[in-house]
Amino acid sequence: MRAFGLFVATAGYVGYFPIAPGTAGSAAGLVLLAAIRFFAGPELELGFLVGVVALGFWAAEVGERHANREDPGFVVVDEVAGMLLTMLWLPLTWVTALVGFLAFRFFDIVKPFPARNAERLHGGIGIMADDLIAAVYAAVTVRLFVWILASLVAT
Repeated sequence: MRAFGLFVATAGYVGYFPIAPGTAGSAAGLVLLAAIRFFAGPELELGFLVGVVALGFWAAEVGERHANREDPGFVVVDEVAGMLLTMLWLPLTWVTALVGFLAFRFFDIVKPFPARNAERLHGGIGIMADDLIAAVYAAVTVRLFVWILASLVAT
């Protein structure tokens, strides 16, 4: 079970990418979203998100125990879940994907309230919670961007 937990925690070993594993994990989240949209459709998107989050709580804990330290960098399932939440039911274009990716990375790094507080929670909950909060900020940002862009194009 530990091997499977590490596989999930690292998003299929993407977390072992030597440079910016969190960014690589976010990119993996976009790839997963594209696959979900292509093979399953947007109607199943929420189910995949819930599954990744639920599995992520456990897998992040497995990764933390494996590394014997809090929130090890190779655990990127939180970034995958964050990207899925950021882009939930949004049109998936190059523009929205780029804006969503950049917004999520920004809020994940800056950790606005209450994300920084959530990061202090122990175990998989703390690893996942701060990214999910950052994803809410990013989702609002992308939706505002899409709304403003649509308003400009319509006029």
